[in-house]
Amino acid sequence: MKVFIWAVICMLMLFGCSKQQTPVSSAPMAFVELTVTDDPTFNIPADFTGISFESDATGLNHRGVKGYLFTASNKQLITLFKNTAIRSLRIGGSTVDNYHESAYNRAAIDSVFAFAKAVGIKVIYSLPLLNASADSAAATAQYIWANYKDDLECFSIGNEPNCPPYKEAPVGAIHSYEEYFPIWQKAYNAVISAVPEAKFTGPDSGGWNWTEEFARDMQNSGRILYITHHQYPNGKPFLEDGVTRIPADTAIKRMLSPGMLTGEYTFIFNHTGEKVHPYGFRCRMTESNDYLGGINGASNAMSSVLWALDYMHWQALRGLCGINFHNNQWLKTCTFTMDSLGEYKVNPKALAIRAFDMMAGGRVTPVIISNSDSVNLTAYAVKGNDYLYVTVINKEHGQQARQADVAISAKDFTKGKAEAMYIVAPGNDARAMTGITLGGDSITNYRPWQGKWSSVEMKKDGLYNLNVPESSAVIVKIPVK
Repeated sequence: MKVFIWAVICMLMLFGCSKQQTPVSSAPMAFVELTVTDDPTFNIPADFTGISFESDATGLNHRGVKGYLFTASNKQLITLFKNTAIRSLRIGGSTVDNYHESAYNRAAIDSVFAFAKAVGIKVIYSLPLLNASADSAAATAQYIWANYKDDLECFSIGNEPNCPPYKEAPVGAIHSYEEYFPIWQKAYNAVISAVPEAKFTGPDSGGWNWTEEFARDMQNSGRILYITHHQYPNGKPFLEDGVTRIPADTAIKRMLSPGMLTGEYTFIFNHTGEKVHPYGFRCRMTESNDYLGGINGASNAMSSVLWALDYMHWQALRGLCGINFHNNQWLKTCTFTMDSLGEYKVNPKALAIRAFDMMAGGRVTPVIISNSDSVNLTAYAVKGNDYLYVTVINKEHGQQARQADVAISAKDFTKGKAEAMYIVAPGNDARAMTGITLGGDSITNYRPWQGKWSSVEMKKDGLYNLNVPESSAVIVKIPVK
């Protein structure tokens, strides 16, 4: 009997500890009111959340990995992919053109697709283009299709053809779209001949070049799923001298600056998504991160969670159909990492991906923000079949940071009971690199993620009220009528 009672007590203690606690802050308070209107626009595809790896990462014993990284037996990485809610795996990057053998290796291909099947995701598989054989690309595509067509999303050919090494190649250099497209089309036609049902993406350009031209030329092909491009909004992680690395606090300030939304993000969208929509396409970011290579204490800290969650929502609001965050083993921007003992772990950004995936399948709907105190805060809403999800991101950080008293008006939806799930760091510190949780739980490599929802106060006038501490985010789930 004593054993039974002690077991019950332990279970109650465990349950209590796993409950999400509403975060607290001693920072000054500012008031923000959000009004959500029932006017849904772009849908968020089920496979919006993605990850990208270099082609050479599929090779044997690459960068400290024993054997193949992607295998059906890599239980730790499979668990992390599932817990992070990764829905798309892109294999490509610059090494697809630098090392053709990495893309053609049949044993590596087998391991990649065995891993994808174990996770339950599909693969965007890149084939070489720069000084590559169209026949070899076709033979590889045929092998993949014959063995793994159910686990394949589509093919891509080449990587960033508007950037080095294409422009600097001693043989077969490409300097313009007019030079690029016939070479790409030759490989494309060879793959079509080998795999008549094949689908593609492209052009996987760096920045904004050539997306509109590619959409124009392929608009009637019926073969292109979406137009792809790459973006690292903050560029290289160095100061103006090109050698000194940007300090972490400076990097955080840039990553969380409101100017990012009106500057680099808007510029890229104006030259990509906005340009390809008239041709019937949406864009996918098949390679992206905050900085090229990242900055320790920023790209792998709470700041990266706030940045990535905001970045995904900003892009989805404008019709982007997915983002594959790039994992170039093992940089500070990597979502998935390997420690010195060979254990697979996640960086904090994984929590942002997990949080965003809650909205997959819904449609973005406008949020009007009343923010007279000019809090560094963004808010987004997504309407699903059963719930309205409102995401609030408080990007205030540092000594002058403020918490936000947020009132959400969603009168067009329901006045039912709402719940919230917070992403918080110890001390509400944007620099925190450990101890960050979503719904009171972290992402591990050995068990399912078990985040919890907590209730949200509703005033008599139909407003939902909650505090959002500095350097934190919250997802509010409101039942739809």
